[in-house]
Amino acid sequence: MELGLYTFADVDPKAADKGREGERRLKDLLEEIELADRVGLDVFGLGEHHRADYAASAPAVVLAAAAARTKTIRLTSAVTVLSSDDPVRVFQQFSTVDLLSGGRAEIMAGRGSFIESFPLFGYALDEYDRLFEEKLDLLLALNESETVSWNGTMRSPLPGLGVYPRPAHGRLPIWIAVGGTPQSVARAGAYGLPLALAIIGGTPSRYAPLFDLYREAARRAGQDAGKLKTSINVHGFIADTGAAAADIFYGPQAEVMNRIGRERGWGPTSRTQFDQSTGPTGHLFLGDPETVARKIVAHHRIFRNDRFLLQMAIGPMPHEAVLRGIELYGTKVAPLVREMLADDAKDGVPLPPDSGARAC
Repeated sequence: MELGLYTFADVDPKAADKGREGERRLKDLLEEIELADRVGLDVFGLGEHHRADYAASAPAVVLAAAAARTKTIRLTSAVTVLSSDDPVRVFQQFSTVDLLSGGRAEIMAGRGSFIESFPLFGYALDEYDRLFEEKLDLLLALNESETVSWNGTMRSPLPGLGVYPRPAHGRLPIWIAVGGTPQSVARAGAYGLPLALAIIGGTPSRYAPLFDLYREAARRAGQDAGKLKTSINVHGFIADTGAAAADIFYGPQAEVMNRIGRERGWGPTSRTQFDQSTGPTGHLFLGDPETVARKIVAHHRIFRNDRFLLQMAIGPMPHEAVLRGIELYGTKVAPLVREMLADDAKDGVPLPPDSGARAC
């Protein structure tokens, strides 16, 4: 199982000097990616958002900078809002990151959890699903062939045109990211594409049937089961002690969730709810290294996931605390997870077929 991180590059939306605030956050972000690489984590993902509270509206640009400063870590969007972007430019940008990184780039494509990009780039929200399906079809065609002949209804056709540059190893890994919508899960399975499932609330084990749906949709579509990969993407934090992890993470995470909640009609969170979510069956993967490692492995036994991505840098998290969390993740949590999964394998606990993951 690959172990990694993802973030949206949160900034203070009330900062008076938004340029300086964005500069600070992106500088810190590159330091975080470099450290994740040095401590041996497998993946770093950067989300795309077009809001005042995030600095990452152009993930490929930041990942290109990270490519020049890292050696082995895979670099992925988390996610690319494909519905409001142009697949040709997405493919070109991530192919460029791939070449700069020596073949370490990936695309995690999704419909997006916010809608700001649609009016910003001139797309109608009532075409939300149709835009994604058609643009995904084009992106996959671009990934398969240097010269593409393609016709659709949402953008101009490609009459046998070449698209460059090409990725270092011929194709880019393209994942589909979902938030729990069964139709999206089934679509990923029907295409035979890797699936990343975001779990930011509730009891994680309740989401396990979605991976069953994914595999069944792939089977019905005649997809090779060996190509299927899954990831769970969650919130959490690692510190030297469980108490420290909770005290550091609660305020920033609650600030973000309450801000989004006010927009979407959720009720405010509380410390009691937060503490309940950090337990063995809760959605927050938070605590000292051993606690987090055991929770990761416990959920791997439920999901049989090939990848686990943790979002620690949420809201106004102290940069030094995030760096310490990354250090503990790579040097303490990851070795414990690998050891426990190796024990599972020896004890006959089956692993997913052809996971292709380095961390196990």
